[in-house]
Amino acid sequence: MIERTAGISALDDILPQLRVDVIEAHYTQCSPLWREIDYVPAHNKLYYICEGEGWLRIGDEEFRPQPGELVLMPANVLQSFSVIEGRRPYLKYWCHFKAELGDAGLFSWLDVPYRLTLDAGEREAVGRSFEALVACAAEPGIGARLRGKAKLLELLVPIAERAALSRTGGTAEDAERIMLITRYVEAHLADELTLDGLAEFLHLHPNYLVKYFNQRFGMPPIRYVNRKRMERARLLLRTTDRSIKEIAAAVGYPDTNHFAKAFRRETSASPSAYRSGGGEPGRR
Repeated sequence: MIERTAGISALDDILPQLRVDVIEAHYTQCSPLWREIDYVPAHNKLYYICEGEGWLRIGDEEFRPQPGELVLMPANVLQSFSVIEGRRPYLKYWCHFKAELGDAGLFSWLDVPYRLTLDAGEREAVGRSFEALVACAAEPGIGARLRGKAKLLELLVPIAERAALSRTGGTAEDAERIMLITRYVEAHLADELTLDGLAEFLHLHPNYLVKYFNQRFGMPPIRYVNRKRMERARLLLRTTDRSIKEIAAAVGYPDTNHFAKAFRRETSASPSAYRSGGGEPGRR
């Protein structure tokens, strides 16, 4: 459990690069001819089963999802599906979509369950979100498209909450490296962290490290370090009575004035104002 939490927390740092797009979404009953064997789609598919029966194979796993279950069929994975002879085909909500994190597919970063059994509350929420997604997909305009993206993200929540950090696939090395970077930086926030020092620790050339950070985190390495320092500072200001000087030293700023300037750039508030509540979101 600790390893799973650490892995997912590491991915939090690159979630700002998550891009999703709805290709199409509908509420339909499968045709009696609904069938495809051993194909690899370039997009992700999400099914919410309402009624009926059918058969799916994703990779080497076979399923007969039941009404009230959510099914994810990731892109670039060998798949098959068909009706079951003599049984009513599925009535389902479904959508095709793209989901990319950094320069790879979201589900190559995560080990996700292909078939989810939902509780009553989740089924109600998923049904509402899918209904709204289908309506957005049928509307023209940027507003409908943005609402559709929001509904798709809602539908991905129960999947993400059951996911674990992938240890297979093309991005396993990246996932491990992100965990290593996150742990190292958070353990050394009080120390001097330089580009050369980070590159040496990770056994990478400094120029490649800059490129890697820009691709995976959307910012240079030192900007990332400073952001993590300010996150730790905000936490200490909210949850401890340590002096601002002590907090500054704990996040790598021996000069309190330098810390105050950096903190203000990040939060638009001084450390003392933030501690008193003036810099808390929702209190302005």
